[in-house]
Amino acid sequence: MIRRLYRIYRPHLGWLLLGTLLALITLLANVGLLALSGWFITSMAVAGVAGASINYFTPAAIIRGLAMARTAGRYGERVITHEATFRLIADLRVWFYRGVEPLAPAALSRYRSGELLNHLQKDIDRLDAVYLRIAMPILVALISILLFTLFVASYDPYLAMLHLGFLLTAGLFLPLWVDRLARRSGREQVRLTGELRTRAVDTIQGMAELVACEADQRQASLFQRGNSDLLRQQDRVHSIQSLAESAQGLLAHLALWCILLIGIPLLRGTLLSPPDLAMLALFTLASFEAVVPLPAALGLLGETGEAARRLFRIVDTPPAVSEPAHPRLPPEQGDIRFQDVSLDYGEGRPALNGIDLELPAGSRTVLLGASGSGKTSIVNLLMRFWDPVAGNIRFGGIDLREFNSEHWRSRVTLVSQHTQLVSGTLRDNLRLAAPDASESELLAACRQAQILEFVESLPAGLDTWLGETGSKVSGGQARRIAIARALLKPGPLLLLDEPSEGLDRHTEQQLLSSLEPLMAGRTVLLITHRPLPLSGIDQTLTLEQGRLLTAQAS
Repeated sequence: MIRRLYRIYRPHLGWLLLGTLLALITLLANVGLLALSGWFITSMAVAGVAGASINYFTPAAIIRGLAMARTAGRYGERVITHEATFRLIADLRVWFYRGVEPLAPAALSRYRSGELLNHLQKDIDRLDAVYLRIAMPILVALISILLFTLFVASYDPYLAMLHLGFLLTAGLFLPLWVDRLARRSGREQVRLTGELRTRAVDTIQGMAELVACEADQRQASLFQRGNSDLLRQQDRVHSIQSLAESAQGLLAHLALWCILLIGIPLLRGTLLSPPDLAMLALFTLASFEAVVPLPAALGLLGETGEAARRLFRIVDTPPAVSEPAHPRLPPEQGDIRFQDVSLDYGEGRPALNGIDLELPAGSRTVLLGASGSGKTSIVNLLMRFWDPVAGNIRFGGIDLREFNSEHWRSRVTLVSQHTQLVSGTLRDNLRLAAPDASESELLAACRQAQILEFVESLPAGLDTWLGETGSKVSGGQARRIAIARALLKPGPLLLLDEPSEGLDRHTEQQLLSSLEPLMAGRTVLLITHRPLPLSGIDQTLTLEQGRLLTAQAS
């Protein structure tokens, strides 16, 4: 897992190392400032009592330099580490999306939308702690502990060993104890947070059904119970971390007292001077700043490790459609032929069984069938969301499995009953099909889809915000936007999956009229549960329980 995260982080290694270096400089400057200030004040006091002269310019200049280095280092560390973290989060989201996109929709059908949303947001956000709150504090602590030990050893090896023992106790053994106590609760937090997010999304999406069935109160009780469980786990983790912070403070002051108890007798000889002892005492107290973040860092290992495992588990899921080693390019035109095609979703019965179907190039075919008859499975196969478990589908005499799925889908235009609009402007939604489309091309597509009058009535035209998933437009307007978008995407095959579902007769007729320019020159497959008044139909087919009945000429 660590190796895989490193490969993702490696492009930003320079930013990560620079942020770590600035954090180390800030820590050393802060410890050095306190220690040198103690030495300087004590030296001035001793010189004043003895009436001796002392060079105070050099120590004063170093103290000012350390103060400026601490301020600049702290500012630079915040800027660099936040920049590095934002870059990492952006890359992690892109990496996760690229890993998930080939799995849709077949391999992702086992996950609910709220569950995927939780992975994309919360789990990836947790992974920013790997660098900022785990890796960097541990690396800075290891380097600084080594430097601190060498510094104290230059005065007395026994004091150095004592100092190192307290630092290791506070920075290693105490965090390991915290990790052991908090790991289970951390994993439970990840699981419960994911369940709550998923349940929240499901509740919002199904609120109408819950209210109609009078199940909204029961759903609210389940949500409240899950929230209480999450708060209980969070309280446990916070209690453990608070106890660790108190223990660290106790160890720091015990280390200070031990340094003083051992160092005071050394003043009688020539091993230590009073300014040196004051410096070592304050240095010991300040050095614990290096290990303060470690209990929290190791306490995060449980939840960040669980978040990483969940993400890797999804990304490592094998896709339902395997890509060819040497893909062929789809021809410009060709007949589509199903030869003894069967499809099984693993539900105990085949969704399609022995389908033989031919769609001649440029023809228009209507596929009738009740819900559950297998109509959507035909679309899934033609879009290569699934591959058949038996038989083959050919385009221009070439098996679809010999095409790269992305190349093939670029040749297929789908207008579904479930219109997918993104949260953005009308222009953004249209350009999903043609990112480089010009203003005139967008307006021409709207004109053909018979929605130009609506677009011109909008206050901002193509730049009008459509709201979350197109919430600011009606169902009929959303369908026409989808048709305009489809007009911008060239391709020999057009799939119309229940395009008039849920529309009244008048709106349906207007929609079918707007489909005419979209169907021109393409092979059209219209999937519907009832006959539609559409002209130019070449054949009408009927699906029943996954089997194709005899074709009927139109």
